[in-house]
Amino acid sequence: MKAHPVIAVVAMAAAAAVSTIKFASAATMQEPAGKTAYEENCRKCHGVRGVPPKTMKAKYEKIPTFNAAFFDAHSEDSVVKVLIKGKGENMKSFKTKLTQQEMVDVAKYIRSFAGAEK
Repeated sequence: MKAHPVIAVVAMAAAAAVSTIKFASAATMQEPAGKTAYEENCRKCHGVRGVPPKTMKAKYEKIPTFNAAFFDAHSEDSVVKVLIKGKGENMKSFKTKLTQQEMVDVAKYIRSFAGAEK
C-alpha cells in the first residue's frame, strides 16, 4: 500500500518542526552566569552546591557553607571583595584569574545555593 503524498509531506513538516523546537530549546538553555567560573575555580574547596567537602572542612575549619545564614551576613559585594583580595592565608585572590564580571557572576551564582544544603 502506497503512502499518500500529502501525508508524507505533513509527516516531514512535523518532524522538521519538532527538530527546530528541540534545537531552539537547547540554544536557550544556558548555564547560569558564574557556574563555569565557580566550577573551575571554587568547587574543589567549596563543594558542588556550596557545602565544602569533609576533607576541606577538616583542612580549613573556617571555610564557609554558602547557605541562607551566610548570605544573611554577607552581601554579593563582600563576596566579590574576597575574590579580589583573598582571605587570610588559605583563600587566594582571584583577581588575575577572573574578570570583574566573572566575580560578580560567581557571587550571584552562589546565592542560588542558599537553602539548598542537605
